[in-house]
Amino acid sequence: MHAHDASATPGHHDIRIGTLVPAHDRTAELIRQLLPHGFETFQISFGKSVGDLDLNGLAASVQRALDDHGSSAKPELPRRISAIGVYGNPLTSPETVRDWERLIDAAPAFGCDIVSGFAGRIPGRPVPESYGRFGEVFRSLAARAEEKGVRLAFENCEARGTWEAGDRNIAHAPQAWDAMFGEVESPVIGLEWEPCHQIVSFVDPLPQLRRYSKRIWHIHGKDATVLWDVIHEHGIRGGVQYVHHRTPGFGDTNWTDLISTLRLQGWQGSIDIEGFHDPVYRDALETTGQVAALDYLKRCRGGRFIPNVF
Repeated sequence: MHAHDASATPGHHDIRIGTLVPAHDRTAELIRQLLPHGFETFQISFGKSVGDLDLNGLAASVQRALDDHGSSAKPELPRRISAIGVYGNPLTSPETVRDWERLIDAAPAFGCDIVSGFAGRIPGRPVPESYGRFGEVFRSLAARAEEKGVRLAFENCEARGTWEAGDRNIAHAPQAWDAMFGEVESPVIGLEWEPCHQIVSFVDPLPQLRRYSKRIWHIHGKDATVLWDVIHEHGIRGGVQYVHHRTPGFGDTNWTDLISTLRLQGWQGSIDIEGFHDPVYRDALETTGQVAALDYLKRCRGGRFIPNVF
């Protein structure tokens, strides 16, 4: 696993800032274009399905892009792939289960040890009714991951579902996380967490972060803005949008507090910006917004690393 002793490698090796990139035939070229802006890590997302992509070929082309940048720019932190993920429903789709297996096997070729995705859900049923099926599917996947030195991270996305009904993911609330960890008692089972999905549910992210930091493998850099004036007028079921998903730096989260909380908990890993959600910094402003978020998160991390003189 990519763990670093911060005292042995001073700097910002403990928490790196990057972005998500889609998996397709231009992934390596996309990474080449993003690297000069200072992104330190990249999560590769395969969407709902890996499909017929050549994983070894993709891994090789991505590693060449990272290696070429490292040999020419000599950045403070080596650039790398933080995670690879697929976001289908593994509790109902055998294809998604095979996708998880393929990504677990391919992770070492990408130089990462995290495979992420949805925990899945039995559609239309309350969350607890999926626990048994979750165990059936992920006990074997967790064993496979343990053999490969890979961790499995479940995104805390409600996917437009509720506790009572939904179609894709049960891993969106602490009560479900506790049940999942009990159902699959494996040290490789953890979370892909972000504050956005908690704010949408009116949850304060920081107490949750302190409680579960030892089971959070990866963090998505995504925020939210709650439109309290709309809520006060229409409520949350009045057919009027009351919250926006935002790029970090443009939402309600104090990322300085969030990163400080992570460091106080001794957390190490990557925060990768999840773009293509912001209602303002999108389309022609997408890369502008993501680079602004990168710069903002680096400031929240403490700014430029200065070797200690005291």
